[in-house]
Amino acid sequence: MEAVNSDIQGSAIVSVQGLPICSVLARDVNDGIVSAMSAAILSVSERAVEELARGDLKRILIEGVDGKIILSKAGENAILCTLTKNDASLGMVFLNIENVSRKIAELLD
Repeated sequence: MEAVNSDIQGSAIVSVQGLPICSVLARDVNDGIVSAMSAAILSVSERAVEELARGDLKRILIEGVDGKIILSKAGENAILCTLTKNDASLGMVFLNIENVSRKIAELLD
């Protein structure tokens, strides 16, 4: 994804149980921690949209001072975690994420 969109700084595919499957992250980023946090955040977010009658969860966007974290389900078994620049063009990033998530789902489901 990083090669297709320069706003994307890293990404990881993780299992819904919180285990790393594949990642392209900076050397100082622990993919095990990213995986566990992604699964926990997704689980809580799915519960929140269900309890608040917001329909199916589409994506999770976390904005930090130095960039964004976007989590998206990639089928029933995986989560795509994407790290972006702070000033990223979210429309294009979301499109990239949707396309990649669909391909991951086809491979892993």
